[in-house]
Order: sequence, then C-alpha cells, then structure tokens
Amino acid sequence: MSEPLPAVDESTLYLVRHGDARQDKVKRYIGQIDLPLNAVGRSQIFALQRTLDEIDFGRIYSSDLSRCLETARIIAGPLGKNISTDPNLREIALGEWEGQPMASIRERFPQEYTRRGREMVDFSPPGGESFRDLQTRVIPAFLQIIRRASGTVLLVAHAGVNRTILCHVLGLPLDELFQVPQAFGCFNIIERRSEQLTVKTINQVGGHL
Repeated sequence: MSEPLPAVDESTLYLVRHGDARQDKVKRYIGQIDLPLNAVGRSQIFALQRTLDEIDFGRIYSSDLSRCLETARIIAGPLGKNISTDPNLREIALGEWEGQPMASIRERFPQEYTRRGREMVDFSPPGGESFRDLQTRVIPAFLQIIRRASGTVLLVAHAGVNRTILCHVLGLPLDELFQVPQAFGCFNIIERRSEQLTVKTINQVGGHL
C-alpha cells in the first residue's frame, strides 16, 4: 500500500555526502566497499551536525553503507531518529576494481582505464556499474523520497549518488557530473514545490549556512 501524498505539497531536502572514509593515503576505487568514517570524517560530520543542529528533520534517509549510516546517526544527534536505509542509494558499484589502487588498474588494464576516462557515462568495470546504471538506480529512489516528503528531510549518500541527483534536478547531462563539486561532509539543498524541483545550495560544508 503506497503512502498518502502530504497535505502540504512541498518539501525541502538536505542532501549530504558522508565524511571522509579513506583508510590510507593511496588513491583507490571506492564504490560499494563498506568502509567506516575515519577520524577526520567524524570531525567533518560533527562540524556539520553543529551547523544543522536547529533544523528539525521530519525524516532521515540514508544509503545502507556504514560511512553514510554513521554520518546520518551523528547528524540525528543524541536524541536519535528513525533512519530509513535504502540499498538503491549506495555508491556506484565498481566490481573487480573495488578497493584497488588507481595506479595499479592503470598499469594492469591500460585500455580499460583509458576507456573509462573517455566513456565515463557508459563504461562499466568488470562486474560493476556505469554511471548511467547508477542514475537508473538512484533517481527513482530519490524522487520517491522527495515527492512523498513534507517539511524538511535529510538524505545521506555518496559523491556519485549526489552528483547524479544534482545533474537530474539541474538538467545537466550526465557527462558533466564531475563538474558538480561534492566535498566530504558537504550538504546541498533541494526544494520541491508540487512537482517543481529547485537546487538552492550546492556543496556547502559544516560551519557555514
């Protein structure tokens, strides 16, 4: 049974990227590998929590990966809130490239590495997804959340997921997604008025509002 539409047909969605979860200084392909926040990442999200502390989030949604769920729990604060998780909000799946150093992939698979840079939207690593696949998975989940929500809601996800959502709302082609900045621990604001979606803020970090 579907949820009833809200009485007030508008909502504001805070779209957050999780904090830093890198476990070393090596540049790696990190997609759906499940990493916790590191110490810097937790500091970033506590700063964000202080920035968003007075906002009353009626609902909180999150990717079910640890770095996002921990981010959502910190922002929810000491009182805690029910957090709805959705695997459709996970980062792009990178298949056999997951966790591998970028330099190693470039050396071992030079043609595939070059092709991914040239055909970013449609190239899939072995066993993984393309960014078009990611878009197909993420956008319906995002639209269900924002269309059914009323008031102010929080959605915690990943850089690739957030960029895909922002490109959709801004009407940008998917091959421009890396032109949309998404720092660790940043937030974006998307407003909905009936069916109209508007991006109000992009890539704002904790300490500023």
